[in-house]
Amino acid sequence: MYWDVVEVNRSVATRSLSGSKDGLEGRARLRREELTGALAPLLDVRFFEQVFIDCGAVAWPGKIDLAPDAMYEQVESQRDESTRVARRR
Repeated sequence: MYWDVVEVNRSVATRSLSGSKDGLEGRARLRREELTGALAPLLDVRFFEQVFIDCGAVAWPGKIDLAPDAMYEQVESQRDESTRVARRR
């Protein structure tokens, strides 16, 4: 799919990830309050740094992964908002 992640750049400070198959670049941020339940291990910096790409999804050991389509939508909406702000100037 066009939203498959092809590159992941991790930033532990902001828990952010980026890259997509169609060339859209940006950051999908993981807020601390979202890291509960199955995602709770991502609060551990050493665990977070074990990130890898599995079949187009950002993943970690233990079958933890993020939906690439949701990440894509978040990045795309941030880009669209930046464009709207720039046009107002």
